[in-house]
Parts: sequence; C-alpha cells; structure tokens
Amino acid sequence: MRLTTALCALALLAPVAASAADYPGLVQPLHDVTLSSGVGGIVASRRVHPGSKVGAGQVLMVLDDRLQSVEAQRRRVIQEDNSELKATVDRVRIAKGLYDDAQKVYDKTGSISRDELARLEADYLSAQGRLEQLQAQKQREKLEQQGAEQEKQMRQLVAPVSGVVTKVDIEPGEWAKPGEALIRLVDASTLVFKTNIPMAAVGGVRQGGVLPVLVEGDGARVAQVPARITFVSPVADAASGLVEVRASIANPGGKLRAGSKAVLRLGAPVPTAAEGKL
Repeated sequence: MRLTTALCALALLAPVAASAADYPGLVQPLHDVTLSSGVGGIVASRRVHPGSKVGAGQVLMVLDDRLQSVEAQRRRVIQEDNSELKATVDRVRIAKGLYDDAQKVYDKTGSISRDELARLEADYLSAQGRLEQLQAQKQREKLEQQGAEQEKQMRQLVAPVSGVVTKVDIEPGEWAKPGEALIRLVDASTLVFKTNIPMAAVGGVRQGGVLPVLVEGDGARVAQVPARITFVSPVADAASGLVEVRASIANPGGKLRAGSKAVLRLGAPVPTAAEGKL
C-alpha cells in the first residue's frame, strides 16, 4: 500500500498527456553482486572500502598466500629446469649419428658385426625413448606449475565487473570461510527498470523501442528519462494477466539512484538524455 501511494505521488509530479498511461515499477542496478572466496583463509589485505570505485579484474582482497607462493615458485623452478632434457637431446643426436654411420659401413663393407650394429641401434632407441619421456614429463610439470599458480590466484578476490563497493563484511586478520559473503559490488552505470503491464497495453511496447520513464530523485525531484525496452515477456501471469517488461536506462555519473521508484509512461513523447537530467 505504501509503495502504491508513493508511485502515484511520483506520477502526479510530472504532467501527463491525455492519452498517456502510467505503470509503476522499480529501477535496479545492472549488476548487484555479493562476492565470496572459493577457499578459506586469513585475510592478509583488504584493498577497498565502502565507496571505492573499482574496475573489472581489480583485486579487492587477498587471503594469506605465502604457502601457495612458495609452492608456485618451486613448481616454476622445476618446470624451467631443462638441463636433463638438453643433455638427452644431445645424447639422441650423437647416438643417431653413430648408428647411421655404422649402418652405412655395415651395408657397404660389412666390416662391423651385426651385434655391434644392433647395440648402437638399441642405444639410439633408448635415448630417443628417454627424450620422449622427458618431454612428456615437462608437459606434466607445466600443468602442475599452472595449477599451483591457479591455487595462488584463488586466494585473491577479484571484481567481476566495474562498479562501486557498497559493503565490506570482513577485516584483515579475520578468517574468511569458503562461500561466505565478503564484499558487495554494485554497477549502477546502467539501470534496469522492471514493471508489469496489462496485456491490453503490451501492443505499444516493443523490444528495442524507447519509452519515457519517470524516476524518483532525491527530495521531491523527478527525472523523466528515455528507457530502451530490453525484454517483453512472451507469457502473461495467469492470475493477474500482467506481462513483465524490462528496460535499460543509461545512468552516467550515477545521478539516478538504484532502488528508486519509477513509472513507465505509455503514450507520452520520449525525452532526450538532456531533458532527463535531475
């Protein structure tokens, strides 16, 4: 009842064309995410606070990763050690040369025994097999090193989208449990307006179209802004006969506040972005 009264008052603050109809709803942020860690650990550093503006991919918090750092470094040293691999490559090259030369001599003169030729061939095949074994080992070491790096990265909480930090629920030195809500991040650069309208009015709403929306501002101010329709439900609610409609509203500078009441006005001229400024 309180929401309906407030929305009616909002609609009255702006002039309505004779053929216009108003449908109340709310504007919400494009992204409103609560972040948590996939692993547990002690918070080593917290790099943001409520009000911090962050970019996608920015590190927000780091758990104690000293053990993971040492393990990742150990795996990197092992993976980068190619001394045995290089020695085995040389061994294969030498063994192959000896075997090829012996094969030519055996074929032309027969001055070396068949047993000696077989021994040189076995040495070459043994070296070649060891080389292939080491190459496969290096592939495994590379994957293990990547796994260790990933394990270290899992101890960093990273922003999935750009936005503003609105809540931080943990301090450095505290234990973070896996899956526990730690930081709330809101992206209100674009707002999403949601409303429900009667089936009889859906004909005037088309996905991709632009319609005016009145958004409640601070105090008694109201902004009439253009909203692009992004979704018109293909089904109506069986009980009420209403159809869900969603629209996106550009909100550069965050002048419109997410969570505000709003009204979709059908049958009214669409305002320009400049006209919609608070």
